[in-house]
Amino acid sequence: MMLWFRPATMSTLLLPLLLLLSIVFMLGQCMSREEKVKLRNQVVEMFDHAYSNYMDHAYPADELMPLTCRGRVRGLEPSRGDVDDALGKFSLTLIDTLDTLVLLNKTTEFEAAVRRVLRDVRLDNDIVVSVFETNIRVLGGLLGGHSMAVMLKDGGHHMQWYQDELLHMAKDLGLRLLPAFNTSSGLPFPRVNLKYGVRGPLSRTGTETDTCTACAGTIILEFAALSRFTGDPVFEVHARRALDFLWEKRQRNSNLVGTTINIHSGEWVRRDSGVGAGIDSYYEYLLKAYILLGDDLFLQRFNIHYASIMKYISQPPLLLDVHIHKPLLPARTWMDSLLAFFPGLQVLKGDIRPAIETHEMLYQVTKKHNFLPEAFTTDFRVHWAQHPLRPEFAESTYFLFKATRDPYYLEVGRTVLDNLNRFARVPCGFAAMKDVRTGSHEDRMDSFFLAEMFKYLFLLFAEEEDLPFNVEDYIFTTEAHLLPLSLSTAPRTPTHPANATAPSLPHLSTSVRSLWSQEELDDSNFDWTCPNTRLLFPDPAFPRNLRDPIRSAVDKSCPRPTIQREPGMGGPPLRAQDFMANNPEHLELLRRMGVTLIHLKDGRVQLVQHAAQAVSAVAAEDGMRFMQEMMELSSQQQKEQLPPRAVQIVSHPFFGRVVLTAGPAQFGTDLSKSITGVRGFVTVAEPYSGCAELGNAAFVQGRIALMQRGQCMFAEKARHIMKAGAIGGIVIDDNEGSSSDTAPLFQMAGDGRNTDDVTLPLLFLFYKEGNILLEALKEYREVEVLLSDKARDRASIFKGSDTQEEEDCSTDQTSPAPDAALDQSHVSPMDESAPNNKAVTPEEDAGPAIKQNREPEMESAEDKDSSSKSVESMMADWQEDLEAFQQMEKDEL
Repeated sequence: MMLWFRPATMSTLLLPLLLLLSIVFMLGQCMSREEKVKLRNQVVEMFDHAYSNYMDHAYPADELMPLTCRGRVRGLEPSRGDVDDALGKFSLTLIDTLDTLVLLNKTTEFEAAVRRVLRDVRLDNDIVVSVFETNIRVLGGLLGGHSMAVMLKDGGHHMQWYQDELLHMAKDLGLRLLPAFNTSSGLPFPRVNLKYGVRGPLSRTGTETDTCTACAGTIILEFAALSRFTGDPVFEVHARRALDFLWEKRQRNSNLVGTTINIHSGEWVRRDSGVGAGIDSYYEYLLKAYILLGDDLFLQRFNIHYASIMKYISQPPLLLDVHIHKPLLPARTWMDSLLAFFPGLQVLKGDIRPAIETHEMLYQVTKKHNFLPEAFTTDFRVHWAQHPLRPEFAESTYFLFKATRDPYYLEVGRTVLDNLNRFARVPCGFAAMKDVRTGSHEDRMDSFFLAEMFKYLFLLFAEEEDLPFNVEDYIFTTEAHLLPLSLSTAPRTPTHPANATAPSLPHLSTSVRSLWSQEELDDSNFDWTCPNTRLLFPDPAFPRNLRDPIRSAVDKSCPRPTIQREPGMGGPPLRAQDFMANNPEHLELLRRMGVTLIHLKDGRVQLVQHAAQAVSAVAAEDGMRFMQEMMELSSQQQKEQLPPRAVQIVSHPFFGRVVLTAGPAQFGTDLSKSITGVRGFVTVAEPYSGCAELGNAAFVQGRIALMQRGQCMFAEKARHIMKAGAIGGIVIDDNEGSSSDTAPLFQMAGDGRNTDDVTLPLLFLFYKEGNILLEALKEYREVEVLLSDKARDRASIFKGSDTQEEEDCSTDQTSPAPDAALDQSHVSPMDESAPNNKAVTPEEDAGPAIKQNREPEMESAEDKDSSSKSVESMMADWQEDLEAFQQMEKDEL
């Protein structure tokens, strides 16, 4: 960082500098280099988790839906209103992430990503998109990617094939956005059709009259960069015209702008003014346009606005909206989370003290709710409870650390990391918070999470040598895309007279870039520079003295529960996806969280929470989050419910007459895609739980393994029997008396990890149906079954077989050998998910079967009578269930 200070004598500078050296040394001990490396690597791991899940489960869709592990495609998912205007079927997340890959030293992945964008992305889709979102995310992403590609190519090792293809795409997109600027005011329409523009018969847009100030005023960086990269001034001209119009329409007495403006008349539609949603990046782009482009006019305007903000809106540590015509009158009593960018902007401005104060207020709110609520009141309580994983707080944390080198901000960054991993991380990425109070999730992971959050957190913990390039040579857009400061010297068509006595050049992070000669350095010139922030804090306690009163004020207004955990609650809270009802440690954690587990007769469990019974307030909060996650999991499972499957006993003496209704697994072989199903002899796994490597692997090989429910995840059982060479698996309920007659269909969930490695079918039988199979195995020793999506008629089962079931039913027969040919289908694996199950299903006419004696010489007459009665009893039960099964098949159809 280059920070300016006013020249002084050596004696006046020496003492502060010596103090600074000792302070930096002392503060540097607060977090070791090893700890910073650990946190930096953790950021990279988290990015990999989010990015790989997007690529595996969502690409080429615009965004990932991390709860259901699929892509969000506009038009295929229920509309979310204006939020969906960011989606344009142009692989939004991948484009938004391009320059993040380079910053995190993932050059190979970046090169592959650029090739994918060039190969797969189309920008001429017949779809209406937000001009603002498409500009900052897609145009900015393409320009940031182009900047990185050029930088790597110039390095001589990577991207040698690159010929400005991303820049060509950026210009194509810029031209598609230009029709939105065809208004009398120069302010753009808020939306544009990528294929048909605006106001056309096929455009489906162009009738809007209002836009937000930020929407019209957050164009200049991307459009000016596009003009200077391509040499075509049209983009910069239109962006400047929009900014000029907004400046002219400011309220002249207060020098503030409203939130929403009529794009035709210039009348303010909403006259409240703040630094949050609707206005935020307008102010940001005035200052950054000066930094990037070197035009003093932008800094003049920003300084005028900033003086009014500090006079009317800033009430340290609060930032409250006011009316532009009556700026002493508050417009509302709550703040939105988007204003969290403002302390970072104040650092660029060089106004560090209010930046520290506001940031500390935001940090205390974050510690109370784990994340910044989308809006919160002036007494720091939740107003809007959502949190879509916004990066603005992390952004300001990075800039404050950059300016002050105070290790306190490293600890703030650690808190952000921990909360993301603890509360937002899910198996398929990171999920937005639907309610920060309960910890419930929303099925969304916006592209800005990858574009911004991981950039700022990585930079916070990285050392200079960890970075693949000098970030001081770039400026961050509002979407954290990297644009080179060298653009300030690129030729452009001047649209304004010179306003300064000398040309200006860029320096990063200072909002100061003037090339005045030494003899021109007088006091007036320092209105255009930032102070050297390292000299602002000769006393290391000074920033702390600013923070402590704010911390106390927040605690007094909205007390937080103690964060000290009771014994046994020291680790991370129990997650619903990890919970096992027969795990004693999990049951103890439930008890401490005030959650009671009740076993129902049908094999299910019911959870009830009484917060008052929790061992502490923190444990009660964890219990509330656990219950919310369980409800989400249950809701998700119901949405993804699969039809029942069939276990059909095909060996002698059953010959397909006995069909047991089975619950499916949401992973492994999809039997609904198999014509023939999977057929084989069954054997009991050892151990019966299937939760360890099998001791009878040699006998299980080539067979279908029977296992008991419990002690481990279903996917773990499947992996153990698959390793032993099994061709399928059946899990039998351990809850005595459970039956598909009375219990709902049960679906076996995955284990929260990728289950694509499970490639055999796994079915679930309730206790009653499982006992039928075990009794048959006990009596006949060799029992062959068919696992399929539905019962098959016996003619198709035995087609081509030498077995004559209608003949010799009264004579002794020997079952086929276990190694007989098995009809095993090979199909694609299913997506993983979670629990739900249903009934027993005998097929067609299940007439009485005559018991076959496999080893008559070993069997007494009494045993024969007993066995015959047992078979007759089972057959009577099956006959009883026949009508119910046939009715269920009709219902399923």
